[in-house]
Amino acid sequence: MTASRQEPDPAVDDLDRRFQAGDDVALREAYDRYGRAVLHLATSMLANRSDAEDVTQATFVAAWLGRDTFDPAKGSLIGWLLGIGRRKVIDRMRASARETRVVETVRQLPEPAPADPDPDRVVDRLVIADELARLPDDQRRMLELAFYDDLTHQQIATVTGVPLGTVKSHIRRGMASLKRRWEVDGAAPGPRPAGLSGAR
Repeated sequence: MTASRQEPDPAVDDLDRRFQAGDDVALREAYDRYGRAVLHLATSMLANRSDAEDVTQATFVAAWLGRDTFDPAKGSLIGWLLGIGRRKVIDRMRASARETRVVETVRQLPEPAPADPDPDRVVDRLVIADELARLPDDQRRMLELAFYDDLTHQQIATVTGVPLGTVKSHIRRGMASLKRRWEVDGAAPGPRPAGLSGAR
């Protein structure tokens, strides 16, 4: 007995087409229909629930902004979304690893003497203080709490009342800005970051 061929779901096909066409309602429907699947994928690969939720949101933002690259004739919307989700998870894992390496490097740097006469170290500390001052208020505040007060991400969220995912985003962006500045100065991973530990 030959199994009957399952016909495609017209509602799903219609949703795929409307999403690709830029229908705002289709975006909401797609999130309601497939959001849990993307979140499940993210939580299965990431240890932190907050990171998984951030990845889920980032997946739908990227999908919506890049909807013109989605071709319903070549595959389903859910398959396309999960593909984007996997890439976002990998990006988040790599970013987390980079962030951890930078933070650990900074924390392991030796503390200079209280009255360090080395002018290079004094300049380093001034440069870091100046770079922190250039950051947006939220990013600067989170980095100050992390480095000067030695608070964890969760403690910062508790102290400030800011959601944990937002705290991590501010710190991640702030660290990226500082790292870019160090690299432009030709100092990372050399002596330049020592100024940050000296400012703690």
